Amino acid sequence: MWLWECIAGFSMPSLPASRAHTLVGQSSSIESVRRLIEKASRNRVPVLLLGETGTGKEVVARAIYNANPRGQFVPVDCGALVGTLMESELFGHVKGSFSGATENKKGLLELADGGTAFFDEIGDLPLEMQVKLLRVVQEREFRPVGGLQWRKLDVRIIAATHRDLKAEVAAKRFREDLYYRLNVFPIHLPPLRERKDDIPVLVGHFIDLCSQEGLPEFCCGDDVMRALLSYDWPGNVRELKHCIDRMAALRSEGALDMADLPSALRNHQASTELQDLSEVLEEHPFGEFVLPPRRPVISIAESEEYTIKNALRQANGERAKAAAMLRIGRTTLYRKMKQYGIA
Repeated sequence: MWLWECIAGFSMPSLPASRAHTLVGQSSSIESVRRLIEKASRNRVPVLLLGETGTGKEVVARAIYNANPRGQFVPVDCGALVGTLMESELFGHVKGSFSGATENKKGLLELADGGTAFFDEIGDLPLEMQVKLLRVVQEREFRPVGGLQWRKLDVRIIAATHRDLKAEVAAKRFREDLYYRLNVFPIHLPPLRERKDDIPVLVGHFIDLCSQEGLPEFCCGDDVMRALLSYDWPGNVRELKHCIDRMAALRSEGALDMADLPSALRNHQASTELQDLSEVLEEHPFGEFVLPPRRPVISIAESEEYTIKNALRQANGERAKAAAMLRIGRTTLYRKMKQYGIA
């Protein structure tokens, strides 16, 4: 159920149920990624997913697999592969190969045989393991720890990283030969700040997921949606999802308001509104604009209050006109008038 009836000025298209766990969005950049996903799914050449943290690289990897499922999808967290057991985790080991190896064990790559291995954050893989992975990519074979025989492997490799691998190669932190072996079919995932048209769709999707998990139904007011659209989301889609999850957990019913936003978004919105008011003062003469007596410090609240009062005075009390002069929505103006006790 899409709960957008109470959002003023925003239309919300529904998403097919089949796309509930795939890439969400309608921007041209996301449509381009979808086309690449479809092309990548037709073969088993290595795919390299590039993009900032939180842009949905694992979602894309799973979408490639799901478009043409074969075998298992096995995620490999390269950042978690540390210590002496790293090679055993990837390639498995034979009984007696080291202290504690009481039986044969399959590694992650063998579990992915016939399917897809997804190497998340491949840029974090240590150099000694990069050498061993190179042989897997080149020769399609591996050898378990303590084993004497090479074993053939039919696995599709999808790798992902937020790092600039060209810079990592130049700095000798990533093998050049492995980079070119993986960079056969690169897909760049855009950050959320470059596809803000998708934010309403994503918000609706996450609200729907919260509802499916049994949380109370709610929707976003227009002020909240404008705040979400004005924020740059350094943590990308992951940060937006966590934001919606948090608000869903805290909200009991009805529409969200500005007080429900995380503090980072509230502070950003307050700063944005003050900047907008400052630009209005520079561009629009308000006649006799009366400032309060000079004081060492004037707060954001005082600046907003005096600017709103003067805008209302110039608009002869017409709130819609005053809101247009201040470049804010009428709901925002009413909220701030109530906040400052302006009749």
